[in-house]
Amino acid sequence: MSNTAYARSDSSPSPTATALVGWVLESPGRGTLSLICTCLFTLFLCTWAVIHPRVHNRRLLGILHKLALFLKTIIAPEFVAVEGLQEWSQAKKIVKGCAAYTGGNFKLVHAFYIGMLALRYRTPQGERVLWPNQYIWLLEQGLIDWKDHALWGLSEESIRDKSNADSAVKLAALCQVSWFVAQSIMRTVHSLPLSQLETMTLSYIPLFVVTYFFWWLKPKDVISSSVVELPDMLPAQKTVFETMAISSSFDDEGIGRQDSLWIIWYLTPRLFEKEAEDKALQEAKALQETRALQEAKPLQRAKPLQEAPKFEGIVVSHWDPEVYHSKIWPIICLFGASFGGLHLISWNAVFPTFIERWLWRAAALTSVASLLVFIHFEKVIFRWGGPLTMISLLSPALYLISRIIIVGGVIAAFRASDPAVYDTYVVSTYWVHVL
Repeated sequence: MSNTAYARSDSSPSPTATALVGWVLESPGRGTLSLICTCLFTLFLCTWAVIHPRVHNRRLLGILHKLALFLKTIIAPEFVAVEGLQEWSQAKKIVKGCAAYTGGNFKLVHAFYIGMLALRYRTPQGERVLWPNQYIWLLEQGLIDWKDHALWGLSEESIRDKSNADSAVKLAALCQVSWFVAQSIMRTVHSLPLSQLETMTLSYIPLFVVTYFFWWLKPKDVISSSVVELPDMLPAQKTVFETMAISSSFDDEGIGRQDSLWIIWYLTPRLFEKEAEDKALQEAKALQETRALQEAKPLQRAKPLQEAPKFEGIVVSHWDPEVYHSKIWPIICLFGASFGGLHLISWNAVFPTFIERWLWRAAALTSVASLLVFIHFEKVIFRWGGPLTMISLLSPALYLISRIIIVGGVIAAFRASDPAVYDTYVVSTYWVHVL
């Protein structure tokens, strides 16, 4: 057993005092400023290290998109973690689709690079995104050869050169997280309470670790895309190729919403969304042909085929069907709910008022429940689609409100905190003490 002594800040009351304390100056213990700086520095460093934004040709859009992703990660780290899982799942599908045409040399890093919109092709109007399904199709048709992948900027060396992953930042984040977790454990072992801000900071760490795992091979902070010339194609091939585009919003041709700053908030379109759209079109075609046969009319006299009606409104969330219907989805949901659940560490913490304590408790429970309800829906669109629409849209609204209450509770708690929050431990007989 080790001998442990406790150091108390000079500005806090004696151990027998019951009065709460406000701002505490730095002293032999720890002060309010150092506590806040430590937590915020840990959050910033981990968040900045974990986010891997997509590529925008316009420098301003790239910076704003990274800031938007940073904000999303701070507000809802669970959803960014699930997004990382979906991108990882898509990358594996791309690798599988390219395997037969690349001799197995197409790897996850290549799939991530194409999936983050880093490969584009020239057009008379500007540049367009070359989507993963289009790249696979070009390989299938023999229009491109993997041996020329270096000319397309797809060599691993070229991708690493474009990636701005900073090993120093990764190491600093690892050390900071390890130190923060160790310190929190030591405080718990010595029966010293954690502040609400420390509890919230701890809640982010498991999700940061998972997100970083899924994005480990994804290039980071790629500033410029690889722009190529498409091979010559027959008119019919060109038509098929262009219809395979998942979205035109991220092209650089000055058309429609391409110049809008709102695209920094858009989710990066994924393959399963295009597959769902194509499936809906095929079903509409089959339904029309069935009706024509039932009416005993020649198919050529049937009404012209109309495109399947596209969903209107803002897509709030859309989960990959293969991931959503997999056996691990319940585990993913529970792990995502851990963020709100870990806030319950402060269930019995001291709050300035009785109402604030129960607001914190209710907000933490609401964040867990609303998240579980929200991710129950495979796709959520901001438009009326029946009674369930209210539930699917109300759940993220409740989640956002609960997050605001929790953050407000963290800030408000510093005006009247438990004096023991500023107590520190001094381990006198440990061989190694990580500061």
